[in-house]
Amino acid sequence: MNKQLLFVKRPTGDADASTWSLVSNPIPKIKEGEVLLQQHYVSLDPAMRGWMNEAKSYIPPMEINSVMRAGSVGQVIEANNHPEFKVGDYVAGYAGVQQYIATNADGYYKVDPKLAPLPTYIGTLGMPGMTAYFGITEVGKLKESDIVLVSGAAGAVGSIVGQVAKIKGCKVVGIAGGTDKCKYVVDELGFDACIDYKNEDVKQRLKEECPKGLDIYFDNVGGEILDIALGRLRMNARIVICGAISQYNNKTEIKGPSNYLSLLVNRASMTGMVVFDYADRYAEGAKILGGWMAQGKLKSKEDIYEGIENFPETYSRLFSGDKMGKLVLKIIEE
Repeated sequence: MNKQLLFVKRPTGDADASTWSLVSNPIPKIKEGEVLLQQHYVSLDPAMRGWMNEAKSYIPPMEINSVMRAGSVGQVIEANNHPEFKVGDYVAGYAGVQQYIATNADGYYKVDPKLAPLPTYIGTLGMPGMTAYFGITEVGKLKESDIVLVSGAAGAVGSIVGQVAKIKGCKVVGIAGGTDKCKYVVDELGFDACIDYKNEDVKQRLKEECPKGLDIYFDNVGGEILDIALGRLRMNARIVICGAISQYNNKTEIKGPSNYLSLLVNRASMTGMVVFDYADRYAEGAKILGGWMAQGKLKSKEDIYEGIENFPETYSRLFSGDKMGKLVLKIIEE
């Protein structure tokens, strides 16, 4: 049987167990030109919360009773004259939270578990890594000696953003929640400093760590921290709007920045970043990131949980902060 997690109710505020329904259906049969994938891992990302809303966005909202959308990696176990994939191939794509899928594999790509563990292909070498790399280099226009601030610094995207900036010769300050995360960001990832937003005065610490101001703020959280960063911009600074996790579960209006005139005064820019815009360059990004990993310059961390039935509990870790690095759920039953 094929266990599938269906999206059955649009949440108001936090998504909880009632948002989804776990069902079992027969393993699908493949048609001519299709493959049957057995899913090994699925990716959990803050963007999932936005996909549940019935609102215009960069990607169509999920439909009620559809399989929960998610990045995934698995193996081809059957193939019916598929032009690209054969039995035994490992592939990554967006197959959703289900154990098996029959698909023509349009938009999927091969991965090699001999070069990196499978979860890495939905983490550092997948969508989060591409978001970080193209977000900081292309949208943020990163250059040597920039002063860079990264929120969500212990997360899947922020952790890679900061490391890329350090590799490029920048001063990097992170923002994360809790002593352990801040210690990880500095001691393991090599950031110059990390501000604990749960226990420290972010505005004061930022003033101390970046007395000359900021060239780039890579924003994963929005809200008050975005406003604080706006107040520390240098001339021609760049803000990359990647996410706003502090606002995703709001039941009231999203809190926007009040310091936005700092953009005018400092001739600065604030630009949204959607990773799908760089889809035709993923191979380029993966080659560069993979090269840094092989050289020991870039660290990848996946926080892996098990069991498709544990999806709701694992998903909640995205917003509670009870995770470190990339959140992944193993759904293959061995």
